Amino acid sequence: MVVHKNIEQDFIIDRLTNSIVNTISGDSFQTEISILTKSDLKTVLKKNGWNFNWRTEQKDLSREVYKLTIVNNPNVIQGLISLTVEIDHIFINLLESAPFNIGKGKLYEGVAGNLVAYACKLSFQKGFDGFVAFTAKTRLIEHYEKTLGAYHFMNQRMIINTSASKKLVEKYFKTF
Repeated sequence: MVVHKNIEQDFIIDRLTNSIVNTISGDSFQTEISILTKSDLKTVLKKNGWNFNWRTEQKDLSREVYKLTIVNNPNVIQGLISLTVEIDHIFINLLESAPFNIGKGKLYEGVAGNLVAYACKLSFQKGFDGFVAFTAKTRLIEHYEKTLGAYHFMNQRMIINTSASKKLVEKYFKTF
């Protein structure tokens, strides 16, 4: 039996955007989300600035790992998310923006919001009414309440309910 360590999320929702936005030009780029492949793992390494071991996430059969890329540019990963389909909701195990999308010099805004919106979309598709949960770092609970419309359930657990989920999905996925 695999014992999972519950990782406190510390992703920052910099801005809820339509897709992702280049911080230099202000141009918006359509994105797509697909399964992280074994060949993708060669680029998402700690030595390349990534914080987490995505190989371990991908090997765990109870988890689904997705990558966010710009349409027509599938080789440059903008961010990653690891999800677990629970009985009645989607659980975000891990979310990370690419190293070049973090901090003051980031290249794109909206990456984390886009990935959370995908988790919400998947929740609707699975019949969970958009319910998504994750564990937040204590200092970010208020941030997630304000930016995602999540509510603080107990301890550090955050829940995104149907109405908040619907807003995120409609923002990022026009065909919802």
